[in-house]
Amino acid sequence: MVLAPLALVASSAALYFGTGLHPVWWLAWVAPIPVLLLAPRVSSGRAFGVAFVAWAAGSLNEWSYFHGVLQIPLGVALTIVLVPALFFAAGVLFYRGALKTSAWRAVLIFPSFWVFSEFLSESLSPHSTAGNISYSQMNFLPVLQLASVTGIWGISFCLFLFSSTLSALLSGTNHSERRGLAIAVGLVFVAVLGFGTWRLHTTPAAPDTVMVGLVASDLPQNILTDEHADTLRLLHEYADAAQKLASQGAKVIVIPEKVAVVLDSDLPEVDSLLKSVSTTTGATVIIGVIHPTVNAKWNEARLYSPDGRIRTYEKHHMLPPFESTFTVGTDLIEWNEGSGRWGVTICKDMDFPRLSREYGNDGTGLLLVPAWDFVVDGWLHGRMAILRGVESGFSMARAPKQGILTVTDNRGRVLAERETNTAPFASLLAAVPVRHDATIYARFGDWFAWANIVLLIVLIASVVLRRRLSN
Repeated sequence: MVLAPLALVASSAALYFGTGLHPVWWLAWVAPIPVLLLAPRVSSGRAFGVAFVAWAAGSLNEWSYFHGVLQIPLGVALTIVLVPALFFAAGVLFYRGALKTSAWRAVLIFPSFWVFSEFLSESLSPHSTAGNISYSQMNFLPVLQLASVTGIWGISFCLFLFSSTLSALLSGTNHSERRGLAIAVGLVFVAVLGFGTWRLHTTPAAPDTVMVGLVASDLPQNILTDEHADTLRLLHEYADAAQKLASQGAKVIVIPEKVAVVLDSDLPEVDSLLKSVSTTTGATVIIGVIHPTVNAKWNEARLYSPDGRIRTYEKHHMLPPFESTFTVGTDLIEWNEGSGRWGVTICKDMDFPRLSREYGNDGTGLLLVPAWDFVVDGWLHGRMAILRGVESGFSMARAPKQGILTVTDNRGRVLAERETNTAPFASLLAAVPVRHDATIYARFGDWFAWANIVLLIVLIASVVLRRRLSN
């Protein structure tokens, strides 16, 4: 049968180019459709096999990133690829089985099962939401606004609702059912896109804006220093760059994560240098360092205020295996400025919606994020962080090494960006609105994911009951 290989190739190709490090966002909407159209026309075994292979093949777009760049062991990398493929194939079987009883059940069971699988993955994985298909939509701003209500789960649901609806409409269900289904789901998407468009075009003016300066160096000798003299050399160079940004109007300057190893014995000289920059320029300076102590090893952001105060934030979420030896931080750092409430996190912390919700519920209007990316993932990992601002209502200034300096508002709009490999010390200066918008998602958390789990249970029970009654 030629339909099976055609469906496999079409779905895997759409997934390959529609997700990953540089996705073509609209392809993610259509990727499941060929497999879903095939499913009711072949045996359950063949439908499962084609769906599994299609998803696994499409997921190979990040294989070199997982196994090469991140140095994830082969077995773990295979798990990252194959487990979602199993869930996708199982979702196709749920769709196929439900379609025999009702197109409505099929249309709803497919996205609800997928949301359940992603929610389960987020709950169990040390990488939290990394790999979620919703990140493929970062360039589709109207649908991105849904995250302020449902979190990331609403975007996933819409992606799979679209594909299951179109597949069901083309499956040959009766005319009246198709018409009702098309109207109902069409209204859902009109509401989603209408809300997103309205939210983008009715962004309230921020009470104040602040000039943010970001600076990073990707020179090999500047990636991470651990010798005293080399560390001081690099920090003096960063201090000079910070002073230049401050002279151009920057009121806060963010320097990347883990630029140097700073021992307790180094702190007096390091703190004196950076505190001097802050007090003489009137700009807040934030820098990420590795700070080993007698009892712990911290991935730390050190914050120098114009009033001479020094505060620290310790990273909460570590990247295995690279950061397995670090001590986990537990505290937030927030403070009030004239422009609004500011906060700090570090890099991978932004993969975890719960931490950002804490900042959102505290009224944070601007989150400052030292980070370290891996060149190839600069776009994707930066965009993952941007989505946290949409979910929880804050602007963001993110300064990575080996990535993209980025300033965004709380709608996910990129206000300014610059790749860090474009200069020995690449810098970016931009005005960012400091405004907190309370969001439903920040207030109620993963309510939509739990609602999908309830919906899934009801749908499965109704399919089983319908089959028993018909036998």
